Amino acid sequence: MIVKVVIDIPAKQVNRSFDYAVPKDWESAIKLGSRVQVPFGNMKRTGFVVDITDETEFNGKLKPIHSIMDYDVFLNEELIELSDYLAEYLQCFRISVLQAMLPSLLKAKYDAIVQIHDPVQFSEKVGSWYQNETSIDRKVLEERISPNAISQLKKENIISIEYQVINQTTQKTKTMIKTNLNKDQLMNALEKTSQRSFKQRAILEYFINNQAIESIEKSTLMTELEVSNATINSAIDKEWITTFKEMIYRDPLKDVSFQTNSSKTLLAEQQNAYDLISQSVDNKQADTYLIEGVTGSGKTEIYLQLMDRALQQGKSALLLVPEISLTPQMVERVVSRFQTGIAVLHSGLSITEKYDEWQRIIKGEAKIVVGARSSIFAPLENIGIIIIDEEHETTYKQSDNPRYHARDVARWRSEYHDAPLILGSATPSLESRARAQVGNYHLIHLENRVNQMPMPPVDIIDMTQVELRETANELSPELIEKIQDRLDKKEQVVLLQNRRGYASYLLCRECGFIMQCPRCDISLTYHKFDNQMKCHYCDYHEPLPTQCPSCQSPHIRTHGIGTQKVAETLEEIFPEAKVTRMDNDTTRRKGQHQKLLDEFSSGQSNILLGTQMIAKGLDFENVTLVGVINADTALNLPDFRASERTFQLLTQVSGRTGRGRLAGEVVIQTYNPEHYVIQFAKTHDYENFFRFEMKRRHLTNYPPYYFTTLLTVSSKHQGRASQLAYDLKAQLYNPELERKEQLYIIGPNRNNISKINNYYYFNLLLKYKDKTTIQRQLDDILNNTQQKATQGVYVNINHEPQYFS
Repeated sequence: MIVKVVIDIPAKQVNRSFDYAVPKDWESAIKLGSRVQVPFGNMKRTGFVVDITDETEFNGKLKPIHSIMDYDVFLNEELIELSDYLAEYLQCFRISVLQAMLPSLLKAKYDAIVQIHDPVQFSEKVGSWYQNETSIDRKVLEERISPNAISQLKKENIISIEYQVINQTTQKTKTMIKTNLNKDQLMNALEKTSQRSFKQRAILEYFINNQAIESIEKSTLMTELEVSNATINSAIDKEWITTFKEMIYRDPLKDVSFQTNSSKTLLAEQQNAYDLISQSVDNKQADTYLIEGVTGSGKTEIYLQLMDRALQQGKSALLLVPEISLTPQMVERVVSRFQTGIAVLHSGLSITEKYDEWQRIIKGEAKIVVGARSSIFAPLENIGIIIIDEEHETTYKQSDNPRYHARDVARWRSEYHDAPLILGSATPSLESRARAQVGNYHLIHLENRVNQMPMPPVDIIDMTQVELRETANELSPELIEKIQDRLDKKEQVVLLQNRRGYASYLLCRECGFIMQCPRCDISLTYHKFDNQMKCHYCDYHEPLPTQCPSCQSPHIRTHGIGTQKVAETLEEIFPEAKVTRMDNDTTRRKGQHQKLLDEFSSGQSNILLGTQMIAKGLDFENVTLVGVINADTALNLPDFRASERTFQLLTQVSGRTGRGRLAGEVVIQTYNPEHYVIQFAKTHDYENFFRFEMKRRHLTNYPPYYFTTLLTVSSKHQGRASQLAYDLKAQLYNPELERKEQLYIIGPNRNNISKINNYYYFNLLLKYKDKTTIQRQLDDILNNTQQKATQGVYVNINHEPQYFS
């Protein structure tokens, strides 16, 4: 038996598989996707088994694998095949993709412990050396018996392999009690036990009367029979009972209660969407559907009923949401509908919680997965439907290597399983909508809200006029009046300010000095809560100065506004109101998203203030006013998607109101009231915005008319980074392709923020019609720049980047 192993070294020279021999008594323990340790050069390296065969092209004698790292397989055959595709498609090293697919726990340092579930059978299998422990180190067991034997013990559930992050317990267990005596033996023991030993007799009587129960948790037995630990130990010494450890999963939903939520009757538009997509579920067709539905049109109910249809056919379902802030409400809806068999995967879980959820998926105990971007790699079998909610969100694109987009991975898995893929959004990305326009996706419109209420009216406030007639204030008199009206009516308000912190920057009024991050080319943001100036890129921070660091003037003031400052203003103007603030600062601790949303949902607070994390997916019936503090925050950024993102954000946040029986209203404050984005957002007019923006993209040769790839060169040495960027441009330049308008190279340009954490960044933007025209050159760049990395100059290849900074 021969295995092909991908070694965990992300480098050109080893970006392929290597053949290793498998000893005979290891063969049944090795599976596709297993992690193994192998001799590589004069070292031992970790690797992934990506193929099992009996043949090799290697002429010499193959080295045997050194050890097996896992007796569980975390990557199935599908994911191994997917890793090969993504490595080529993204032009990155295959090991980087394989590592990204693993649960986080396996990327940490950990110990492997063998938990013994059945000491009697275990002793019979392994021999006299076993001393009746409940757990032993895996290395000790591997010294005594072969990997094949260990694999068989695991298969028979006599043992399990559990992983413990060093200095941190990762597996939760409970102590179980069972008896190995039959009823006659228990009765005989009872006759020999003194009548005065009523506690010990109670234990014997329990097992006599409950023969059908195989085992019971120790704490439960002690509570039911009111017996002490000493009594239990005495019964163990007399060999009436035995104890063993049983693993229990950490449940991220254990503290949350859900009411049963049955299917709702679909409206005509919803029913039409359901009927179309269900045909693809039934016929196992890998069709892609784009549901373009206004906010509140009932997309989630369609998702749930389609998931139910897949489950009824014995299939599994995968549902992605873009942000952790959306996960609690979506999870609540899914669990309320299906109750069991649901795994949750998102960044708010601990490493061990994620691992436990991963285990439930592998063992088939969870048929539904709900989670954020990385959930697209969940090792589900027999997928019947894949759904990406709010498909336009940029968080579906991974910013670090490997830079995959969840939508592209979903399409591959959809074709692998012959399962439909659903993309849902009120404001689809221009790329997705353009694909639907030409028939690559099936386009489904939902133009009406399920509550039959109209889209809320939008009032545009020209802040240039407010500034002329009022003292500088982030809230216009019109918005203040409307907030007060809602508070008087006991209704709720959602306010969007897409910038966290208290103030954008600190300015000296005498010399004009602005406090900059010493590591990054950006100003520090003032956070009043802890009186610190902070960098949102490298996390540098220092105390707020009392005088200008440059000229020592005391006339140093904060400028710009963040969520902290707005919250303070709200508390001053509306002292009777309770404000819930949601941004990255208030949601860092685990469970804070859920806690803050519950606080607002239950009516404990009147105003929900936050960054873009509150703009989408949330559903609160009592919200009748949405206010956008500054609609221009991202409108004028040097990014061709700035207009699209602003329109999506304004439309999404507008949809948070009027979702119940009460009518809603939206107030948008802006310094650019005539801007086409503001005007289209005012009328909720996605169709005309799409047409207008597509014309601009066509004129400027941007997606969806061209593909884009961003090459980023970074180094602590500015000159080296700049020189390599120019060398790469010369290497890629093709006058014939440029003449035919098949390839444009923009740059090299400095990054929007030219220095981050002491690294200088230079960008090359490639715009092209056909990827095959530059495929070879990019492969060469990936391989040839390895030598540059040893000199501290790094090159990243990012296909279809979502940001250019």
